Amino acid sequence: MSEEKEILILAIESSCDETAAAVVKNGRDVLSNVISSQIDLHTLYGGVVPEIASRKHIEKINQVIQAALDEAEVTLSDIDAIGVTYGPGLVGALLVGTASAKAIAYASKKPLVGVHHIEGHIAANFIEHKELEPPFFSLVVSGGHTHLVRVNDYGRFDIIGRTRDDAAGEAFDKVARAIGLGYPGGPKIDKVSKQGNPDAIAFPRAHMEDAPFDFSFSGLKSAVLNYINGCRMKGEAYSQADVAASFQKAVTDVLVEHAMHAVEEYHMDKFAIAGGVASNSALREAMAKACAERKIKFYYPSPVYCTDNAAMIGVAAYYEYRNGTRHGWNLNAVPNLKLGER
Repeated sequence: MSEEKEILILAIESSCDETAAAVVKNGRDVLSNVISSQIDLHTLYGGVVPEIASRKHIEKINQVIQAALDEAEVTLSDIDAIGVTYGPGLVGALLVGTASAKAIAYASKKPLVGVHHIEGHIAANFIEHKELEPPFFSLVVSGGHTHLVRVNDYGRFDIIGRTRDDAAGEAFDKVARAIGLGYPGGPKIDKVSKQGNPDAIAFPRAHMEDAPFDFSFSGLKSAVLNYINGCRMKGEAYSQADVAASFQKAVTDVLVEHAMHAVEEYHMDKFAIAGGVASNSALREAMAKACAERKIKFYYPSPVYCTDNAAMIGVAAYYEYRNGTRHGWNLNAVPNLKLGER
């Protein structure tokens, strides 16, 4: 496919609690990126309520799509293809996005390109790092996923390591709730940790003997809960900031150690982080330091491209479109879609 022709992708993302749409040009230039967040609504319940998320997507999605087209100063006739997240995620939420994308693609006679949500997170790095090209290694850390991925080419991946239980972001949310910070846990723990001592409490770091690149955070989460309960049973006060900082350091240490092990094992000189937890300041600093020590180029997206957004889906959809990926009107939501599945 010729590089000269401008390819405009209208992208839709609705896998969790953000209703988002974007227009992306040639896989690297974001012309618009509109996000309608439900975070205030779900904070009332201490986490995302799937049924509420689905209903809100239905209310917002048409407005968000129109806003993305308006902001990009284009019409549907200018668009070359419709990209949409079809998994993984909350099934009801995904259905709203896929149904909207199919309807628009059908009515406008545009190609439909389904995108894997994790592929989108990895692709977010291409937006601000124009020089970044595969192959490289990526660590995807979010509320639902912790993956170590070898990016062989655009849209071509090998998962080298994954979590055996809780995702890193899930552990952040559960620990934040336990120490009284509430939802969303990641940003609140990041903020409070700055006042704490990361070496105050020795929380465990899990290692898998049979799979050195895999992760496990359930033991760490349990250790934090046991520490808090122990303090309460003895009538002792504990420092919220110290618990947050020590927990955050335990997560960060494991993520950095496994990532650097993988990069060295596979002889990669480029490494990127992605996903909501990739905006964590302690993780960014630790990864930057570890990469600098090994002379590895380190990439990460701005916070707005770390959390769920449609711009990253537009980038991934562009490369899938160029690879010849097309989906039919039977495209369905796949809540447990595996990376690399077609």
